[in-house]
Amino acid sequence: MVTAATHTHDVVIVGGGHNALVAAAYLARDGRSVAVAEALPHVGGAAVSEQPWDGVDARLSRYSYLVSLLPRRIIDDLGLSLRLTRRRYSSYTPDPVDPRRGIVVDTADARASAESFLRVTGDHREAPRFEALYGRIAPIAAATFPTMTEPLMRASQMRGRWADDHLWDALAEQPLGGLVREAVASDIARGIVLTDGLIGTFASADDPSLRQNRCFLYHVIGGGTGDWDVPVGGMGRVSGELERAARAAGAQILTSAPVTSISPDGEVHVAGDAPRVLNGRVVLCGVGPAVLSHLLRGGGAGADLPAIPPPEGAQLKVNMLLRRLPRLRDQSVSPEAAFSGTFHVNETLSQLEAAARSAAAGAVPDPLPAEIYCHSLSDPSILGPALRASGAQTLTLFGLHTPHRLASGKDPDRYRAELLQAAERSLAAVLDEPLSDCLHTDTEGAPCIEARTTVDLEDSLGMTAGDIFHGPLSWPWADDDEELSTPAERWGVATPYERILLCGSSARRGGAVSGVGGHNAAMAVREMLDA
Repeated sequence: MVTAATHTHDVVIVGGGHNALVAAAYLARDGRSVAVAEALPHVGGAAVSEQPWDGVDARLSRYSYLVSLLPRRIIDDLGLSLRLTRRRYSSYTPDPVDPRRGIVVDTADARASAESFLRVTGDHREAPRFEALYGRIAPIAAATFPTMTEPLMRASQMRGRWADDHLWDALAEQPLGGLVREAVASDIARGIVLTDGLIGTFASADDPSLRQNRCFLYHVIGGGTGDWDVPVGGMGRVSGELERAARAAGAQILTSAPVTSISPDGEVHVAGDAPRVLNGRVVLCGVGPAVLSHLLRGGGAGADLPAIPPPEGAQLKVNMLLRRLPRLRDQSVSPEAAFSGTFHVNETLSQLEAAARSAAAGAVPDPLPAEIYCHSLSDPSILGPALRASGAQTLTLFGLHTPHRLASGKDPDRYRAELLQAAERSLAAVLDEPLSDCLHTDTEGAPCIEARTTVDLEDSLGMTAGDIFHGPLSWPWADDDEELSTPAERWGVATPYERILLCGSSARRGGAVSGVGGHNAAMAVREMLDA
């Protein structure tokens, strides 16, 4: 029998996602002894770049793909060498009634945007309405985002910072559908607004849980402006820089080192080729609540953990490499403009609501609401020189309203094929040629297209039910009567166990590629260990 060696550290971090790396870098720079245990052979979690097709020199952001919520404070504090590029075109939305026309939201040409709204809706007031809504949202983004890396504010304090009681009521207290219908009049414009509330979130516009509201808020506050930027070099560049910063600061990073149990006193058992026990004065957990509960039970605890809603992811990710961008049925916009921003397909409000009803009844939506964008137009560095010279481009498709429950009882390969076919049918409605005619092929002649379902995320990344947020998103503030007496509570990273903190997407103000969960866990640890 092999006896596991015991190692003692100030901080042990379970999971090696981007948030864990942020926490490790901060705490190691403080001079703390830090160990990170990651089950996979590499760190980064969902924020990685990979080469999906053998012999094809294209490194895609395989899971997460855009950056909005990563604060400049974290980049500067950790000395990260990152370049984020701003997309000129915010979005393009073909009209499902007549895909030969569409709405272009061009950040550099308000007149062209207004003309496209008028062409599709026939209402000269719709573009000003749309602009006015985001004009009202801009101040709350500027007011809210800086607080993400500070101790939690109370709800009443945040409401005061917003200085817009009507918008607070509409966003924080009433279902998002009311605000959407009040703000804009057309089905297509309402859908453009609503989609920000549905990324990875299965909900209707009027869901009383307000899940869609919280998702929407996170999407519109990023960077204080709501802009979603392209990481040059792909998402792997983000995690690569975080890993470099953590290692340079002295953090010990273990890969192929799955954690099997955690005890409330800070004992972490690690399996793998070199089994060991890591003792931490504090343990940070970058895994989801369901995984944490399982690990705690393995360590003889967990019975007093609060009940958590079952996680459920709700997205499809399709990665493609094309020989060239496909022609569109809308001849008034170039494919380069349409695909460089967020390309909305079958995402009017009525289509989104119908898709939610279909999925709730157990059927894959048809048409499937989807969003597409081309990373390589903004950042050709992810393609090798020969591919760049040939005119090849990447496409990323993100399908909505595909909750994990749809996979229940189905063969994973057949389910993946079913969703991919639904995505291809949806996209075909707006293209002027078959997608298959544009797909690049690998060295075996197979088309360069892959789908990643919630089942795939659960199997490959350990995300329970494929939930990219590790559970329902929380408001980025505390209730007025909430207990905030400990550092972990004030920073939104508490568990029922004093020495075990959250540091990933399941932390308050977690979700997406932001590093906020890792930053806030590190700040709480500073207070705890310096006390």
